[in-house]
Amino acid sequence: MTSQDVRKQFLDFFASNGHLIVPSAPIVLKDDPTLMFNNSGMAQFKEYFLGNGTPKSNRIADTQKCLRVSGKHNDLEDVGFDTYHHTMFEMLGNWSFGDYFKKEAISWAWQLLTEVYKIPKENLYVSVFEGNPAENVPFDQEAWDIWKELINEDRIILGNKKDNFWEMGDQGPCGPCSEIHVDLRTADEKALVSGKSLVNNDHPQVVEIWNNVFMEFNRKADGSLEKLPAKHVDTGMGFERLCMALQGKTSNYDTDVFTPLIEKLEQITGFKYTSNDVILNDSEESKEQNKTNIAIRVVVDHVRAVAFAIADGQLPSNTGAGYVIRRILRRAIRYGFTFLNTKEPFVNQLVAVLANQMGEFFPEIKAQQQLVTNVIREEEASFLRTLDQGLQLLDKVIEDEKGKIVAGTKAFELYDTFGFPIDLTALILREKGLELDEVGFTVAMQEQKNRSRAASEVSTEDWSVLIPGNVETFVGYDQIENEVKITRIRKVDSKKDGVLYQIVLDNTPFYPEGGGQVGDKGNLISANETIEIIDTKKENNLILHFAKKLPENVNASFVAKVNSDLRSLSSRNHSATHLMHQALRSILGTHVEQKGSLVNPNYLRFDFSHFAKLTETELQQVEDFVNARIQEQLPLIERRDIPFAQAVEEGAMALFGEKYGDHVRAIKFGNSMELCGGIHVKNTAEIWHFKIISEGAVAAGIRRIEAITSDAVKAHFASYETTLNEVKTALKNPQDILKAVHSMQEDNAKLSKQIEALVKDKVKNLKASLIAEIQEINGVQFLAKQVDLNPEGAKDLAYELGNLGNNLFLVLATVNLDASGEKPMLTCYVSKELVAEKNLNAGQVVRELGKYIQGGGGGQPFFATAGGKHVAGIQQALAKAIDFVK
Repeated sequence: MTSQDVRKQFLDFFASNGHLIVPSAPIVLKDDPTLMFNNSGMAQFKEYFLGNGTPKSNRIADTQKCLRVSGKHNDLEDVGFDTYHHTMFEMLGNWSFGDYFKKEAISWAWQLLTEVYKIPKENLYVSVFEGNPAENVPFDQEAWDIWKELINEDRIILGNKKDNFWEMGDQGPCGPCSEIHVDLRTADEKALVSGKSLVNNDHPQVVEIWNNVFMEFNRKADGSLEKLPAKHVDTGMGFERLCMALQGKTSNYDTDVFTPLIEKLEQITGFKYTSNDVILNDSEESKEQNKTNIAIRVVVDHVRAVAFAIADGQLPSNTGAGYVIRRILRRAIRYGFTFLNTKEPFVNQLVAVLANQMGEFFPEIKAQQQLVTNVIREEEASFLRTLDQGLQLLDKVIEDEKGKIVAGTKAFELYDTFGFPIDLTALILREKGLELDEVGFTVAMQEQKNRSRAASEVSTEDWSVLIPGNVETFVGYDQIENEVKITRIRKVDSKKDGVLYQIVLDNTPFYPEGGGQVGDKGNLISANETIEIIDTKKENNLILHFAKKLPENVNASFVAKVNSDLRSLSSRNHSATHLMHQALRSILGTHVEQKGSLVNPNYLRFDFSHFAKLTETELQQVEDFVNARIQEQLPLIERRDIPFAQAVEEGAMALFGEKYGDHVRAIKFGNSMELCGGIHVKNTAEIWHFKIISEGAVAAGIRRIEAITSDAVKAHFASYETTLNEVKTALKNPQDILKAVHSMQEDNAKLSKQIEALVKDKVKNLKASLIAEIQEINGVQFLAKQVDLNPEGAKDLAYELGNLGNNLFLVLATVNLDASGEKPMLTCYVSKELVAEKNLNAGQVVRELGKYIQGGGGGQPFFATAGGKHVAGIQQALAKAIDFVK
């Protein structure tokens, strides 16, 4: 049975039992501030479990792309070393929202596994929650009774809170669960050791494949439990592990989920993977093969996580979710570099295989294939350069160490500052007969984690519900103020922001941050007081209004009033992004797609897919296009609550990585039509004018434009006018400013030529005098001297002297004057013959001598320079130069 068959049979089975089949949500979460990534099948349904929304159906089934690499659920360091953990995996799930409960969930799970998939019953074990008297949660007698009707009691295991009580987080819905485990060992192995004793003991062939969670409690902030108003079912089955069981394998990596990627990687690297059926022993050959196997598993796992994250809109970066993706990719590159001898980009070559393999069910990976390939290739090239730089820095660390142990703090600096992997550091040190101070490294790492944890600590109290059962409504498309009541409040205390209060209203005109647009600010006004709202966000389908204090009377009636000035500026920038998107697709081509945006009152930022830097002409065309639409005074045509399929059929742009409902809102200005939930102007004339401020690269194939509109454009032009007037004054108010500037440039060019000629004469004169000062030391012609030249003159002089023979070692010092003061520079020339014969390297020389002038530099082995800031150190640097030839 192929993996495609496995997935299809699961969904068909639950569809036949009254479940609505829904697509996977994006792997990158954009509307849940508590999670970076979708880390479980239930993440996209949290609002239904919390009672903050109504599902399309009370019965749903799907397969969800999940990513577990950070926070509570962190499998990253296990990946590759075992055969059943992954970063990205598929979670097959069926859900009941207040509909069926334990009997149906358990019966269907057993029926699917044993009758549809035909897994032998004697290979299965199940677990039931044993209870927890401390929390007043009893043994799950109901689940036990249901299971014993289906399976022998000796195959039912009692599980503790750790294994059989599932929680969404420190707070929120939770409940006992019943897991199903499969024993994939041979008959002989089963005869020796009972599978029951291996359940939940990390045995690679006795693994959990399905977890049925029975949501019936809510975990409060103080740790206590309360009953939920309705009972829910939340199940998750590991797709990759299920494929392993159904395809008769003992490793996920031996299934057709991974074998196409492995075969391609073998082709690229020349290294062969051995399946889990091949027994490796303690021989050196087997140990090396095991390293190869681990590296290959790391790469083929990680490319899936990175590729799908990029396809869903998350580019690698240095912060947040982007940093996690970069870290996963770099782990793959590093394993390839160390164990598969990959010194050039290679991971990107696997994307085509992945797209071909999974594109039918997950069309986003096929549609974004070229972009994903380009981004990964560029990231690989960049990190390989970092590795090369790190190797040089590590050589310097080794050179500076006097003993056999390299300080852990030095290794941590390489890791933290330059991204150089610690295991690669340890490997290289071992090869050179040195040891790593692992304790010192661990201490430095822990100190950093503690600082990071302390900075991000958040304490969240339970909701205090003032009006039960209220369903909040958003009225901000039509109003900027409205009469409201507070329905719930809670206190949040964080190291970053201090104490804040989150307020939920029965209705609100405040737009919550989303779609790139920042949340509204404003006030809650009662008869007796005004409460400032400093931000608005959305979490689990609740609109949260952030305030630094609560009203004295939270039960009073209020007027919620949005800051109309800020709202207006944001709306102008948001509408301008739509017009710019249209302009880019019209001018550059329909391959352009939005890849991210930021819209606030001050400016707009727009990321988009494109393969080259925009020319000045193209940028001007984009500006002209948008400003033409502004001049046309196009009215906003807004269509709310139209079917998604209809909107797309009518030409609305839908963005990859966004989660759309069955019904959507479409925004249209002329021929620009996009699906969007943001705030927009009523007419493009309100934008006033559009001006691009900058354009540049974000990643391979991704460009970024920053632009301004409205009041910001007026301020921009006013600033330019001020600058122009200052230039006029500096030029003594000429009639024609441009002519005056050109004249000054011509004068400067003439003077530069005169200076260049004078420097050349000076070099010739100096050459003659310096020849007499050259000393011979150990067969090397040596000179270290401070000269009164600019850097270009020092370079010319070095080459002039170098042409006189083939054994010159020369260090020249110069002092240059710039706006910040005197700047020392060292210039080193080494005859190429000495580079080979005496192992002299100009780059190493200037790095060492540069310390005395508080600077550094580099270059080629025969010529290098170093700049600094400590002029007084020149003489000491020149005095030390002789040590290289003594």
